[in-house]
Amino acid sequence: MDTAILIGLLISVGFPVFAVLIEGNPFGFISAHASMIVFGGVLGITILSFPLPKVFNITRILRKLMYPSNQDPLKTVELFMEYSDRARKEGILVLEKIIPEIEDEFMRKAMRLAVDGIDPHVIKETLSTEISFIEERHARCAFIFENIATNGPAFAMIGTLIGMVAMLQHLEDPKAVGPSMAVALLATLYGAMVGYTIGFPIVNRLKERHSEEILNKELVIEGIMAIQEGDNPRIVQQRLMAFLPSSVQVANERE
Repeated sequence: MDTAILIGLLISVGFPVFAVLIEGNPFGFISAHASMIVFGGVLGITILSFPLPKVFNITRILRKLMYPSNQDPLKTVELFMEYSDRARKEGILVLEKIIPEIEDEFMRKAMRLAVDGIDPHVIKETLSTEISFIEERHARCAFIFENIATNGPAFAMIGTLIGMVAMLQHLEDPKAVGPSMAVALLATLYGAMVGYTIGFPIVNRLKERHSEEILNKELVIEGIMAIQEGDNPRIVQQRLMAFLPSSVQVANERE
């Protein structure tokens, strides 16, 4: 489980809630009208914008965010150093024995292609095509949450306008002005919370996970190419480490 997401969510939501509790009247920050405008509006426009299967897929996306696969690029480098050493000593066909042990599906598929003797150019083109479709799929997932993030503040503005109009219509009744003003302000609050504590943070996290996954897959492609070219483990390490940030390279050299 990614505890950073949980901690960030607790802080970003917990502190405002704590501030509300300090005020002594938390129920004053609850409005059914503002909730219907913002949450109902965001839900409706999301369903309108995307097919229902993709909307229902949101829970699976969030679950994958909370429980990532934890693909360590350094571990990938170490694996390919080991594979290249065995391939040089015993031949590339020996790697067929370890294919069932490979946990990563993309790496397992790439290794199968290499062991089957497929031309390196064909392997690289095939795997690169798969990466392209993965990037497209990830972009669609992120776009759903970008839509939610931008529509939250938009419906907050709609709620604010509705509340202001209702308030102006009841200026002669001081008791009705307060509730109408509350709807206007709480709609702004709810919309901002949807956009800036839920929507945009999830988008940023999805983009970060996307970068990590694509990096690992690029390492797999380069590692497979190195094995097919018969590179020794040290050369394999240098080729793969070139994909990683300089800070990671320096830290790895110190170890």
